[in-house]
Amino acid sequence: MNKRMNSTQTNTAKLTSYIFFIVCFVLYSGCMLILFYNQTCAHNDGTFKSDMEPYLRTMLGEESGFEFPYPIFFLLGKFFLMFCDVELAGAIATVVLNSFSVVVLAYFMHKTLQKYYDKLQCKDWMGVITCIATLSLFFVAMLFPLDGSIIEGMEYRYVGVFTPNPFHNATYIATRPFSIVTFFLFARILDYYEERSDWKEFATFGLFLLLSTMTKPSFTLVFVSTAGILMVFRMITKKWKNFWPSVKLGVTFIPTFVALLYQFGGVFGGSLKAGADGGIGIGLASVWKLYTDNIPLAIVLACAFPLLVLIFHLKELKTNTLYCFSWFQYFISLAELIFLYEKGYRFDHMNFSWGYMHGIFFVFVVSLIIVIRDTISVVIKRERRAVLLMAFWLLYAWHFSCGVHYFIDIWKGFDYY
Repeated sequence: MNKRMNSTQTNTAKLTSYIFFIVCFVLYSGCMLILFYNQTCAHNDGTFKSDMEPYLRTMLGEESGFEFPYPIFFLLGKFFLMFCDVELAGAIATVVLNSFSVVVLAYFMHKTLQKYYDKLQCKDWMGVITCIATLSLFFVAMLFPLDGSIIEGMEYRYVGVFTPNPFHNATYIATRPFSIVTFFLFARILDYYEERSDWKEFATFGLFLLLSTMTKPSFTLVFVSTAGILMVFRMITKKWKNFWPSVKLGVTFIPTFVALLYQFGGVFGGSLKAGADGGIGIGLASVWKLYTDNIPLAIVLACAFPLLVLIFHLKELKTNTLYCFSWFQYFISLAELIFLYEKGYRFDHMNFSWGYMHGIFFVFVVSLIIVIRDTISVVIKRERRAVLLMAFWLLYAWHFSCGVHYFIDIWKGFDYY
């Protein structure tokens, strides 16, 4: 009888969790569709500030003034263009890929936390926690005064500080579902590729890395740099004993390298729309210092929650591959933003910030997983770390509050700057 009752309660809890996720997912997707449609409809009068106008022109086959040699988002938009006008097609393409991000992140967060959920008697209800945590990550933003005042040295809320959720840029949003799968799969592969090869998972990883690259190369430039440095470092420290396993894994990067070579000329090269002065330059915060007088403060405002979590989890960098890789990727993205810039007319566009924002997003994701895990541990073991956990959650709540405030402002048509 008890087993039957427990089974019934478990099924009820799972059904409730699924219904809760579906309802939240539909509401979130609906809100984002309205925002993206407002942005696409405003591409002529500028009432809703975004980067949509050149994307829509590209979907229509018109001259946009930019080159986008990464076609997935635009092909999806052209598909919907067969059934509706370009404004709605662009909005639907954006919301489809953005909503796909929610699904894949919820999946990986639940899988990562599953072993901790299993220790709780109420584990069947933890799907609700995963849903709330996942959706919150798509709203967190940089810290800024909610009263509208300006922090000294920070003329703008977003520009110069940056956010893991730039609601105004559809191509960043479009690449995120593929980057999420790529990130989690590679972190898992890092734990075993030197001992064995799982070609099915290798191929899946390589495919999603290529899809991310063909949607927008900003994440790939950071990710490939991080993965390459890490794998070479491992080979050196192990005296090249893992050379062939590394080569086997490296094969999965080849399609992406080919795609990057193709994209390089149009986006960063010194020809075509890049102009005679195009290319990549090296400097010390050459572009970043145009937008803020205090880069260290900008870093803290963008990443305060993950940084606080890092301070109290430094030792875990040695044992937790997912956590270590997220921070390694973040610091590579930060280095690329500081030292690299585009020459020519793209100079002040600060396009290396897109990779940096991916770096911020993933340290937020993994840091939140760490804090949820620690909270579960405190509940189970009744440990006395409540004050520290409260500090983590309050700081995360501040990022979330700023993100909701920022989203509402953009929803109303205010400038994203």
